[in-house]
Amino acid sequence: MKIKAKSIIVGIFVAMLAQQSFAQQPAVIEDFKPSPLNQPQQEYPMVNSQGYARFKIIAPAADSVRVSLGLGGKGGTKLEKASDGSWMGTTEGPMDEGFHYYNIKIDGGKFNDPGALNYYGSVRWESGIEIPAHDQDFYALKNVAHGHVQQVLFPSPSNNTSLRAFVYTPPGYEKGKDKYPVLYLQHGWGEDETAWMNQGHANLIMDNLIAEGKIKPFIIVNTYGMTNEVKFGRMKDFKIEPFQTVLVNELIPYVDAHFRTIAKQTHRAMAGLSMGGMETKTITLNNPEVFSHYALLSGGTYAPTDIKDKSKVKLIFLSCGSKERPEGVIKAVEALKEASFNAVSYVSDKTGHEFQTWRRSLHELAPLLFK
Repeated sequence: MKIKAKSIIVGIFVAMLAQQSFAQQPAVIEDFKPSPLNQPQQEYPMVNSQGYARFKIIAPAADSVRVSLGLGGKGGTKLEKASDGSWMGTTEGPMDEGFHYYNIKIDGGKFNDPGALNYYGSVRWESGIEIPAHDQDFYALKNVAHGHVQQVLFPSPSNNTSLRAFVYTPPGYEKGKDKYPVLYLQHGWGEDETAWMNQGHANLIMDNLIAEGKIKPFIIVNTYGMTNEVKFGRMKDFKIEPFQTVLVNELIPYVDAHFRTIAKQTHRAMAGLSMGGMETKTITLNNPEVFSHYALLSGGTYAPTDIKDKSKVKLIFLSCGSKERPEGVIKAVEALKEASFNAVSYVSDKTGHEFQTWRRSLHELAPLLFK
């Protein structure tokens, strides 16, 4: 009898906990609207004011449909089939603010959502969805003077071909004669040179900061970092030398020759997100005579002992999302400051290894460059 009574008490306690947990789950508000990144005239995917995402796929002959969200397509939302042959489902909880990659798994096959625009990530063109952020104004398209983003093809003797880069020039560049500092800004694994302008809105971030008088205008250059030559999880096999040759010996001389740059180490910066941060750290340490401003965005840290000549480094900026490991970034900057480096840390609130973290990081970094 004692065992039975104890079991009943435990059962009641578990039920109460379950009921309390269920009560704490917020009801989904039915104010869904098409995602800002949908194809023209497409209603789905949709997002609501809480950050939930809802998907609808037309696949009448399918046996199963699932949405895989995030870099690499991990996790997912199972869709349910309706009588009209469509499949619909809503994420179990709200998503982080900002941009997310995703794809559709139909009977095990991987496809893009025909309702959404595509972005290069996870070493393929993925569907994209945007969860409107409370601070999205800093990368919004506004009625301000805009810079230009142009594609250039630069010769790469080391590859026996020409390679592509995208160059952002500030508003007024075409009509002026001023020379500008340059930030070489790198993407992460699975992405390419289109990422920072498309997913990251780097050009709009710059335009808005310049319009507000918060930064000294500078040029941004994005090129492919050869990061996808290794598989995810095998980053230790990545060799920096081929890309270092492209960047330092081929791209930088091309940019300095074809754009009005201040072709000096003191006016040249390098930054990168994730694996692009790893590239940034290695290349800046290998080439202290080329870059003076360093920034790693969810891409590791510097230690004071990494840097041989402190006088050549004007700024070290380290950032990550609060859902990553911010303690490492904060402690690294504290150590750099103690060693008399001009070092700054930034932690993006309530975001992880994702573009909202890196958009915010660029927004914080830009005013610190070339001061």
